[in-house]
Amino acid sequence: MSHPLYVAFIWHQHQPLYKSRQTNGDAMSQYRLPWVRLHGTKDYLDLVLILEKYPQLHQTVNLVPSLMLQLEDYAAGKAMDPYLALALTPEADLSDRQKQDIIKNFFDGHYHTLVEPHPRYNELYHQRQEKGHTWCADNWTDQDYSDLLAWHNLAWIDPLFWDDPEIAQWLKQGKNFTLSDRQRIYSKQREIISRIIPQHKKMQDAGQLEVTTTPYTHPILPLLADTNSGQVAVPKMTLPQERFQWEEDIPRHLTRAWEMYRERFDCDPRGLWPSEQSVSPAILPYITNQGFKWICSDEAVLGWSLKHFFHRDEAGNVCEPELMYRPYRLETPHGDLAIVFRDHRLSDLIGFTYGNMNPRQAASDLIGHLEAIARCLADHQEDGDTYLDKPWLVTIALDGENCWEYYQKDGLPFLEALYSKLSKDEDIKLVTVEEFISKFPPTETIPVDKLHSGSWVDGNFTTWIGDPVKNRAWDMLTEARKVLAKHPEATEETNPQAWEALYAAEGSDWFWWFGEGHSSSHDEMFDTLFRQHLRGIYHALNEPIPSNLDKSVDKHEIKGDRLPQSFIHPIINGIGDEQDWEKAGKIELGGARGTMHRSSTVQTLFYGLDHLNFYLRLDFKTGVQLGKDIPGELHLLWYYPDLTTYNSPAPLGGIPDEAPLNYYFHHHLGIHLLTESVWLEEAEENCHWHIRACRAQAAYDQCLEIAVPWADLHIDPDSSLEILAVFGDHGEYRSYVPEDKFIRLQAP
Repeated sequence: MSHPLYVAFIWHQHQPLYKSRQTNGDAMSQYRLPWVRLHGTKDYLDLVLILEKYPQLHQTVNLVPSLMLQLEDYAAGKAMDPYLALALTPEADLSDRQKQDIIKNFFDGHYHTLVEPHPRYNELYHQRQEKGHTWCADNWTDQDYSDLLAWHNLAWIDPLFWDDPEIAQWLKQGKNFTLSDRQRIYSKQREIISRIIPQHKKMQDAGQLEVTTTPYTHPILPLLADTNSGQVAVPKMTLPQERFQWEEDIPRHLTRAWEMYRERFDCDPRGLWPSEQSVSPAILPYITNQGFKWICSDEAVLGWSLKHFFHRDEAGNVCEPELMYRPYRLETPHGDLAIVFRDHRLSDLIGFTYGNMNPRQAASDLIGHLEAIARCLADHQEDGDTYLDKPWLVTIALDGENCWEYYQKDGLPFLEALYSKLSKDEDIKLVTVEEFISKFPPTETIPVDKLHSGSWVDGNFTTWIGDPVKNRAWDMLTEARKVLAKHPEATEETNPQAWEALYAAEGSDWFWWFGEGHSSSHDEMFDTLFRQHLRGIYHALNEPIPSNLDKSVDKHEIKGDRLPQSFIHPIINGIGDEQDWEKAGKIELGGARGTMHRSSTVQTLFYGLDHLNFYLRLDFKTGVQLGKDIPGELHLLWYYPDLTTYNSPAPLGGIPDEAPLNYYFHHHLGIHLLTESVWLEEAEENCHWHIRACRAQAAYDQCLEIAVPWADLHIDPDSSLEILAVFGDHGEYRSYVPEDKFIRLQAP
C-alpha cells in the first residue's frame, strides 16, 4: 500500500496573562497591555477562516486556556487596557502625559506591514521619526492624535476583514477620525474577537480542525515538578537558592485546562501542547491520568532522547528522516501516550523567514522541502519503490500569531498560495495529529526514563531558569508557594483568589523576559505583573507581603552589547530602520566601552541572521565622510572553527602580523562603499582565493547595511562562524572592527 506524505500543522495561540490583580472596584477587568485584543483582531480568527476555504486540508490549533479567558473578557466588553482607554478618550481631554504615551506607543507594530501601507499613519510616523517626540507634542493637533488613535487600532484589524463595509469605509476615509469612529472600531474588534472560539468549535465539529489545549496558565511543567530538572540538559546550571518541587500543582493546571475545554467544545481534548514544548519523565503520569492521548515537543528533545544528532544537508533537510517523522509511544502507569516531534527548521522557516520572501516563492519553497523529505524517505526504503510504503508524519508546529506581523497582508497571500498548491497535491496530505495517530498508532517506543527533560529552545530550560534574575524570581515564587502550603484550609473552593494568583505567577512568560536572553519595551510591565500575582497570594491569605515584592526583580537598565535575540529580516537600503534591527546582536564600539574605542568612526555594529541571509550593519559617527574619515572598502573575513576547510590569509596588503588579523580565513566578501559593488572569494588549496558567485547586497546611506545569502557560502546548517570587518583602501589594510572580539554566529 502506498501513502502520501502526511503533514500535521500545529498552530499555538498564546499570550501572557495581562490581567492585573489590581482593580478599580468595578466589574471591568484591568489589562496592563493590549496584545490579546490586538492579536485577537488580527491573528486568531483569520487563520482558521482561510483554512476553511480548503476543506480537504486538516490542521491542529492549540488554544491556551488563559488566552481564551482573556478573549472572552474582551468579547464581553469586560476588559480595559491602557491603550484602549486612550483610544476611547475624547482627544480634547487628553493630558500632556497621555499625549506623550500616545506618541511613544501607538506605532507599536512592524513598520513595513502595519504602518507604511497606510498613508496617514505613515505620515504621522515619519513626523515622529524625523522631527522627534518633543516636536510632535508641541505641534500635533487634536485631530492628529485622534487619527493616530484610530489608525493604531485599524492597522491591527486583519486584511481578511477589510471587505466589511464599515472597515472598508474607515480605510477609504483615511483621516479626520472622530471619537465616534474610534468607538465603532472598538465595537468591531469585539465583534471579531467574539467569533474566535465558536469558529474553532464549528470547524472541529466538522472534522477539519483539531483543537488542543495547554496547562492552564502556560507553566513549564517539568520545572513545577522540580527546578533541578534544569540540570538534565545543562549539568553545571546554577539553580535557584530554593528548590521548587510542587508536582501537586501539575494536575491542578491540567484539570483546569480540561474542564475549560469541555465547557467550550462539548468534548474531551485529545492533545496537549506542553507549555514551550517542555517535557520530562516526571510529568507524563499526570498527563495520561488526566486523559490526554498525545503531546508534542521539539526535534532537539527527540535527539537528546535517542542520543542522536540530526544532520541536515546543504538545503537544510534532515538526513535521517525515518527517525524524526513518526510518532513515538511513551508507556506510563495510566496508559500509553503518543508524542510527536516538530521539524524545528521547517517551523522556523514559517515563523521567521518566509515573511521576508515573495509569498508564492515561499509557499513553493516549503512544499519543496516536503517533497525532498518524501524523496529521502523513499530512497531509504528497501524495496526501491518511489512511493512511500509506510505512513510518515511531518510535524510543523509554531506560534500561530507572532510571525504574521512580518508577512504581506498578515500572511493571507502566503497561506492562500500554500493551501491552493497543497489542495492539488495528491502526494502530500494535511491531517490533524489525532487523525494520524488514530489510524497509525506509534510503533516505536521511547522508554520513559530515556525521555529528555527539555524544551523547544535548544532542548533545555535556560530560557526560564539558571540566569541570576530568573533564579531570583523562582526563589520569590517558592517563598510564596510555601506560604500557601501552610494554609491547608485555603482550598481552591474556599480561597480561589490565592490559587488563581499562584497559577498566574507560575506561568512561563515572566521567566522568559527576566534576565538575559529576551527583552522588550515592556520588560518593566512583565516584572510588575509577576510581582502583583505574588502579592495576590499573600493578600488573599491575609499574610504580610514581603518587602522584596516592592522592588523590581530585574534592573531593566539599557544594556550595551547583546547577543542576537531572534531572527531579523532587515530591508537593505542603508537607512537602518530601528524595528528591522531591534532583535539583532549589538556591539558598541564608539565611546561606550572605554577611552580606547572613542576614536572609532564606527559607533555601533549590529549583526543577525535568518534562514536566508547573514546581516551586518555599521553605524558611523555623525558627519563622517566616506573616502576621507571612512576608508573606501570593507572586507568581511570569516572562518569556521568546527569545519575542515581550505583557508587562506586575508587578501589585503599591510595586514599586521597579529591575532586575529593573521588568522587564515575561508570566505572573503569585498564591498566598495562608494559604488556598493560586492565580490565574494573562497579559499582554495595552497592559500589561494577564487571568485564565487555572489548575490550579497550592500547599501550605504545613513548607515551601512549588508546581507549575505547563506546559499552563496555553501556551508552545512548549524555551522559556527567567526567574522571580522576590515577596512581598506585600494586593497591596503587600514583598520578592523570589533577590536577585541569576533562576530560569532551559528548558521541556521
